[in-house]
Amino acid sequence: MNMNEFKVNLKINNIPISVREGTTILEAAKMLNFNIPTLCHHPDLSIAGNCRVCVVEVKGSKLLAASCATPVAEGMEVLTNSEKVRTARKHVIELLLSEHNSDCTRCFKNGSCELQELAAEYRIGEYTFMNLLKFKNFRVDRSSPSIMKDDTKCIRCQRCVRTCDELQGIGALTVAYKGDKQQISTFMGKPISEVVCTNCGQCVNRCPTAALVEQTYIEEVWKAINNPEKFVVVQTAPAIRAALGEELGFPPGMRVTGKLVSALKLVGFDSVLDTDFTADLTIVEETAELLGRLKRALVDNETVALPMMTSCSPGWIKFQEHLFPDMLDNLSTCKSPQQMFGALSKTYYARKKGIDPSNMVSVSIMPCTAKKFEAKRPEMRDSGYQDVDYVLTTRELAMMIRQTGIDFMKLSDEHYDSLMGASTGAAVIFGATGGVMEAALRTAWEIVTGTEVPFEKLNITPVRGFGGIKSASLTLTNVKPEYSFLEGVELKVAVAHGLANAKKLVEGIRRGDLQFHFVEVMACPGGCIGGGGQPIPTSSEIRSKRVAAIYAEDMGLAIRKSHDNPEVKLLYKLFLGEPNSHKAHDLLHTHYKPRKGY
Repeated sequence: MNMNEFKVNLKINNIPISVREGTTILEAAKMLNFNIPTLCHHPDLSIAGNCRVCVVEVKGSKLLAASCATPVAEGMEVLTNSEKVRTARKHVIELLLSEHNSDCTRCFKNGSCELQELAAEYRIGEYTFMNLLKFKNFRVDRSSPSIMKDDTKCIRCQRCVRTCDELQGIGALTVAYKGDKQQISTFMGKPISEVVCTNCGQCVNRCPTAALVEQTYIEEVWKAINNPEKFVVVQTAPAIRAALGEELGFPPGMRVTGKLVSALKLVGFDSVLDTDFTADLTIVEETAELLGRLKRALVDNETVALPMMTSCSPGWIKFQEHLFPDMLDNLSTCKSPQQMFGALSKTYYARKKGIDPSNMVSVSIMPCTAKKFEAKRPEMRDSGYQDVDYVLTTRELAMMIRQTGIDFMKLSDEHYDSLMGASTGAAVIFGATGGVMEAALRTAWEIVTGTEVPFEKLNITPVRGFGGIKSASLTLTNVKPEYSFLEGVELKVAVAHGLANAKKLVEGIRRGDLQFHFVEVMACPGGCIGGGGQPIPTSSEIRSKRVAAIYAEDMGLAIRKSHDNPEVKLLYKLFLGEPNSHKAHDLLHTHYKPRKGY
């Protein structure tokens, strides 16, 4: 019999409950609707038991037990709120506050800080313990364009360390020193900008305080909006519409696309456009690139870097630059949709609208902190200017909306502006892991065979879901004459999300154990819907609801294949010529260089 099938009987606050063996006290208490506070615990991460905020009293034990790390036992009697527990819990919170920067009113996470919530819940007033912060030699690291690290607000719960190690397989953060000198540090204490950090922001999403937050550009964007000489254009990523509502009164999984557009117009942006437009464009360009590589390999017998790997995730690109520089040629040369949009906004769009690009400010709303880094890359200036000037996260946009005084829940739905605002269902699903692959296969199959991809309602389910590494294959048959070299070819594809999974996949490809033609990697768990700039908290349940919203929007759209986007067709007709043309390569493609490891 499976060990998990054994039941354990216990009492929590004198209420009997029967749970599976291996269940923790914290989990069992939750089943009875008893909330035990935590700080170091997170559902995405391994158990640590560091903070001791979750202590409970177990009858017969002299010591209080950390409920997150203590499994239930037969006949156990647990008290979650005895006087002994409340006193201990309050002292733990007070000790954390004694060396914490308590200038909460000026803190970026004021109102959304877990430590602040506990301090309020337990009515922590005057200091019981000496204020130790003034004796600490802490610093604030603002070196990264994506993430700010403030040690004065760190409670050493080590969530960030476990996130970087377990979910992302990087180890950019670690625990240094011991006792009262312990701190969360980078390699050799270097600035974040100088270590192997991908800027993914997963550490930010799991930090309970403001020790790790995104670098914010809200004030710079407000200045641009309020400058009458500037034309401010904004683009919104696919994942925003499935998550923004969480910050503004809606439950997880609510699509707020129309309200998002309304809010952006009320905030004051001159033109509200959609990154989905260039997501569709990315698919057309990337598909042409993939078919070109396959032709060179199968017909011209050239040595070609296969599998081709997607390049939409800037965290993944920086990861590969650091850890797999020998495989950079495998990356698609296509820029991400954000950067394609930035380049086109200051060339094609500016020209069509009669705007001087030197007076244009291009802003993007992204689920991703790494996009802030990507926008500042020197490779991203092919328009003659910085293609994307400022990147705001979903959380930052919610702040701007609240600052404007907008009642988001009562907004009517509006549509994106034209020229670079039309999109398809294929672009929307970019927000979920497997979405780029599914969008590409819908287009590639139809380009090669002239028929729709052989899956019911275009839904390529093998590349969907939260499996760490997924794979699928499609055998190409009845191809068009110009693609006769692909007749009978079994097109093998793979999808990975979370950089720890990506590392396993790429290592298998490098060894020759795994063979594919096309690979999609998203740096964040669940893809962009779980990005480092998305609403907090995050969990597998929340990410699942966001993904469901993404796929629902795809199903509800009249056009669901990228190559059918009418505004993309118009772009090629009026400006680019054809996919992978010389002009397309100048504006929409790039190359990357190796970066130092440790």
